[in-house]
Amino acid sequence: MTATDQSTTSVVDLAISGMTCSSCAARVEKKLNRLPGVTATVNFATETAHASISSDVGLEQLIATVEKAGYGASAKRDEVDAEAEVADLRRRFIISAALAVPVAVLLMVPGAQFIGWQWIAFALTTLVVGWAAWPFHHAAALNARHGVATMDTLVSVGILAAYLWSAWALFFGGAGAADYRMSHGLFNTSTGGPPDLYLEVAAAVPVFLLAGRWFEARAKRRSSSALRALADLAAPNATVQRGDEQVLLPIAQVVVGDQIIVRPGERIATDGVVLSGHSAVDTSMLTGESIPTEVGPHDEVTGATVNLDGLLRIEATRVGADTRLAHIARLVSDAQAGKAPIQRLADRISAIFVPIVFLISAVTLAAWLIGSGDVEAAFTAAVAVLIIACPCALGLATPTALLVGTGRGAQMGILIRGPQVLEDTRRVTTIVLDKTGTITTGHMSVIDVSVWLDDDVAEDALLRAAQVEAGSEHPIARAICAAATDSGAVLGEPSDFKSDRGRGAQAVIDGQLVAVGRPEWVATALGADYVPQEAEELLMRGKDHGDTMVAVGWGGAVRGIVTVADTPRPTSAQAIDGFRALGLTPVLLTGDRANTAEAIATQMGITTVISQVFPEQKAQAVQALQDEGAVVAMVGDGVNDAAGLALADLGIAMGGGTAAATEASDITLVRDDLLAAVDALRLSRRTLGIIKGNLFWAFAYNVAMIPLAAVGLLNPLLAGAAMAFSSVFVVANSLRLRSFRPTAVR
Repeated sequence: MTATDQSTTSVVDLAISGMTCSSCAARVEKKLNRLPGVTATVNFATETAHASISSDVGLEQLIATVEKAGYGASAKRDEVDAEAEVADLRRRFIISAALAVPVAVLLMVPGAQFIGWQWIAFALTTLVVGWAAWPFHHAAALNARHGVATMDTLVSVGILAAYLWSAWALFFGGAGAADYRMSHGLFNTSTGGPPDLYLEVAAAVPVFLLAGRWFEARAKRRSSSALRALADLAAPNATVQRGDEQVLLPIAQVVVGDQIIVRPGERIATDGVVLSGHSAVDTSMLTGESIPTEVGPHDEVTGATVNLDGLLRIEATRVGADTRLAHIARLVSDAQAGKAPIQRLADRISAIFVPIVFLISAVTLAAWLIGSGDVEAAFTAAVAVLIIACPCALGLATPTALLVGTGRGAQMGILIRGPQVLEDTRRVTTIVLDKTGTITTGHMSVIDVSVWLDDDVAEDALLRAAQVEAGSEHPIARAICAAATDSGAVLGEPSDFKSDRGRGAQAVIDGQLVAVGRPEWVATALGADYVPQEAEELLMRGKDHGDTMVAVGWGGAVRGIVTVADTPRPTSAQAIDGFRALGLTPVLLTGDRANTAEAIATQMGITTVISQVFPEQKAQAVQALQDEGAVVAMVGDGVNDAAGLALADLGIAMGGGTAAATEASDITLVRDDLLAAVDALRLSRRTLGIIKGNLFWAFAYNVAMIPLAAVGLLNPLLAGAAMAFSSVFVVANSLRLRSFRPTAVR
C-alpha cells in the first residue's frame, strides 16, 4: 500500500486476488466506487486497485468491501504468494495431464477396455474434476453469486455435467457392469441398454484450460518486475563525510546536505551538486546519451549514474523518493496501473454464447419430455448439448497458438509477454524509436581519421592518439585505442603523461610531445599559434552530423582529426523500412543532442525527430502522440526508456538494454538487432490471426454440433470424435507458426 495525504485526499493501492477475467475487475471496481468519497480503478492485468479517498474510509473498509464481493485484497502482494500461484497452476496442469491421458485411451480405444476399466477411468477422472478443475468451479460459483455467467461457468457446468452423468450411469444405469463396453451407434437414441460415459470430456477439458491459465499467471507475475529493476539501480550505500571521517552508510541514512565521496567506478548514490573534483560520468542509463558527461564543481549529477574516472565530492540535494530515479519509477508504476484491463475475445463471445447454450439445453430437455416422454433420452440430449458446447477446442485455441508462437519467437530471440500483446500489435500505427543502443550500437567507435600535412598518414595520427590515451577508461579513449589495436598496432607506455580534465591529454611518445583533445587545447599545448583551416572545416562538418571530433598533434602543429561516433546498427535502416511496410510511422525519440539526432534520422530516413528530452519527458512525448490519436509502439533499451515503454500501447525492449527497460516492456528482443522488432510485430500479428482462426473454428464446431445434440443425433463416440477433430484442427493450425521465418538481411 502507498498512501499520500494531500489536504483531505489519500491514495491507496491494493493487491487484488481471485480475479479470473476483466468482468471480475469491473465488479470489484464497481463495489469500491460505491463507498462514499472513493474513486477507484481496478487493473486486471496487474491485479491491483488504485483508490483516491476523500472521506473517512480506511484501508480495512476497502479490504472488507473487496472480500465481500468474493475476492481477496491486501495492502501488498507478496512475491512469494505470486510464485505460489504460478507453481500451483503448474502442478495442477502436470498432474491432471498425467491422469487424463489414460482416461482418454480407455474411453476412445475399444481394445483398451478390459474388465473394470470404467471404474479406473472414473477414479482418475474424479481426481481431475475434484482437485485439478477446482479453480474453474470456484470461479463459476463466485460468478453465480453475482448473477453472471462466463467461460468459467460453461467450463465448470460442462465438466460437472459430463462427470455427474457418467457417475449416474456407472452407479445406477448399468454402465458399471464388468462386461460393459462403450456403444458404437451413430445415433443417440434410447435402446434400453446402459447409457454411455463422458469421462474423457470431464478429464481432458481442465488440462487444456489449465495450460492457458498457467501461461497467463506467469506473464502477469512479471508486471511488477520493472519497479524492482529500477530499485536495483540505486546505490545501496554511500561514503559520507562526517567531520574528519568518511563513513559508509546505508542510502536510507543519507540526508540532504550530506557530502558524498564518489570514487572512480562507483555509482552516484543521490542527486546532487559537485563540490570538488572532475570526472566523466556515464549518464546513458538515464539520458540515453552515449558520450559521457564531463562534470566539475557546481555541475549537477543524478543518482544511479556511474562515475568513470575521477574522484568527486558531491553535496546531496535530493534523496529517497525525491530523486530522479524514484520519479522515473513512479512514472513506470503509473503507466502500468493506467493500462486498461484486458478483455479477452473468448470472454466477450461467452457473454452471449454461454446463456444461449443453457437456454438451448433447457429447451431441449423440455421438448424431449413433452414430445416423447422418455426421461433418459431427454436428459441425454440436454446433457449432450452442454457437453458438445463445452469449449474443448476453445480451451486449446489461445494457449496452443501462444505456446507455438512464443516458442518460435524464442528461437528467433523474441520474447512475447502474454495474450494482450498480440492485440496491441494489430492496432499500432506509430513506432517510437530510441537512438542510443536501439538504432545505434550504443558504443563509441572511430569512423574516420583525417590528416592534411603531406608527410602525415592517418595510421600515424591514430596510433599516436591511441598511445596517449592508453590506460584511460574514458569511452572515447577506449574507442581510439580499440581502433588502433584492431589495425595491428602495439601501444607502448607513454612518458610525462599529463591530463587536463574535459579538454585533453598529452604525453611524450618516442621523444616527441603528442597532444590529444579539443583542437584549441591541442594547439596551445603544442605551442601552435592557430588551428588549421582543415581542422576547422572538419569540426563544422562533424558538428552538423553530431559526431565527436578529437584533434591530435605533434611537432608543434595540429595534424589530424579523429572522428568518433555511435554508429547505426547494420540492419537499422532495413528495419525502419520494415516498419513502414507494416503500416507504421517511425519517430525518433532521444535524449541526445539535436544535431546528432537529426544526423541519424537523415541516415535512417526518419522525418519526425524529438530530441534532447529527459527520461520523464519521454513518457510525456508518448502520451502526446497518443493524445493525437496514434496507437504507439516504442522500442528502447535504457532506464530512460522504461516509463515510455510502460506507457506505450506496445513496449519493445532491446535485449542488451537494462533490466528496467526489459521488465517494463511487452516484447523483449534477446538479440540486439532492430530487425528483430520487425519480426516481433510480424510474428505477433500472425499469432493473433491464428488465434482468431482457432476461435472461429472452435465456435463454428459448437454451433454446428449443438443442433445435432439437441435433436438426439449425437452419439457420445461421435461427439468425442468430433471434439477430438476440432482439437486436432486447432493444434495443427497453431503448429503452422513453426514455419514462420525471420526477415532476410539485405
